[in-house]
Amino acid sequence: MPSDRRDRAVRAAVEQGLLTEGQPVAALLDVAGIRACAAGLRNAFAAVTDAPVLHAFAVKAAPLVPVVALLREEGLGAEVASAGELALARAAGVHPGRTVLDSPAKTPAELREALRLGIAVNADNPQELARIDALMSSTATSSPLGLRVNPQVGVGAIEALSTASPTSKFGVALRDAGARERVVRAFLDHPWLTRLHAHSGSQGMPLGLIAEGIRTVYELAEEINAAAGRQQIDTVDIGGGLPVNFTSDEQTPTFAEYAHRLKEQAPGLLDGRYGLVTEFGRSLLAKHGFVLARVEYTKTAGGRPIAVTHAGVQVATRTVYDPASWPLRIAAYDSEGRPKSGPEVVQDIAGPACFAGDLLATARPLPLLEPGDVIAALDTGAYYFSNHYGYNSLPRPGIHGFIAGRSGATRFATVRAPQSLAEIVAESGGAQANALTAP
Repeated sequence: MPSDRRDRAVRAAVEQGLLTEGQPVAALLDVAGIRACAAGLRNAFAAVTDAPVLHAFAVKAAPLVPVVALLREEGLGAEVASAGELALARAAGVHPGRTVLDSPAKTPAELREALRLGIAVNADNPQELARIDALMSSTATSSPLGLRVNPQVGVGAIEALSTASPTSKFGVALRDAGARERVVRAFLDHPWLTRLHAHSGSQGMPLGLIAEGIRTVYELAEEINAAAGRQQIDTVDIGGGLPVNFTSDEQTPTFAEYAHRLKEQAPGLLDGRYGLVTEFGRSLLAKHGFVLARVEYTKTAGGRPIAVTHAGVQVATRTVYDPASWPLRIAAYDSEGRPKSGPEVVQDIAGPACFAGDLLATARPLPLLEPGDVIAALDTGAYYFSNHYGYNSLPRPGIHGFIAGRSGATRFATVRAPQSLAEIVAESGGAQANALTAP
């Protein structure tokens, strides 16, 4: 988001009491930025294909009902990977016909519910395909059904997120001995299979490699349709995984760049014969959210200043445990929410959790922070504050969407209220306090 809009939002959050002694952490979402990003996604694919495209937001990236509802209003559906995510999508008003269920471990109950509702399902493996086949004999359904394959095109910069590696747990490994032939046979044996699904993208994957994975799946679709003597596969689900730039405010690569790369590498996929499904998450939200936290104390250790804040592993789990893969930009503000000025000093930004590695940033040059100042952890709109980690029973922060009103003033709407101590106790078995001690 533009830095001036972010600065106005920080100042307004402080002035309006979203960040206080009692609530020292708050998360903000830029509503206008999210809307613009969703429009950019729609326009990018409309520019390269006339075929129908369902953009299904990956709910795992921000499992927040108001966010899913906002994206629904912007024309997006939902991609879900659990019964919980499906419940969130339904609460947000996403129509079952615009919902896709993906997961490597779907239960029979989840499959039955999806078939009953008419939700699209991508089977992950031959055993799941057999399970669906058995359910189909007793369940009338309008669900579009597909099979997920792994094109095995390689690993990106973050191996743990690389879904198209040779040994990825997802989908049918297409380059394993005999696998391609077995996939073709599965489609011929199951005429109700009409979709192919692959997810070759992830953070750290270059666009060329992502597009290569999708081209591989398109070529497989052509092979299956030729073997069937008809267009059995009518839709290709290309997944998501567009990388995000975490080094500046620039949003790159863009959806338009990705769509054009697909058109270069797999033009037949976009010539109108195949419907498309996308499953973007991080790239829709990351740049449009950030975490604010009060600096509680400052100290020096080994000659290096340390600012101890209230934002750490509970809101930035990936950064704390894998800082090399997930470095975050930090912006400094004074106690009134104004951008902090002064000479830059190399310092650590620490969180509140009780282990030494709970650090948002190490040796980061910033204006020297003082107690009462505010830091902003940027680019955290996806997979950060919405995916809370309950270390030390630290409460979930309040999440607030913001938008500039006609007068220029910033207006906030609560997306998720701050978690109370009573809620923490209740979730931790408070009502069963004597369960292990009662006779």
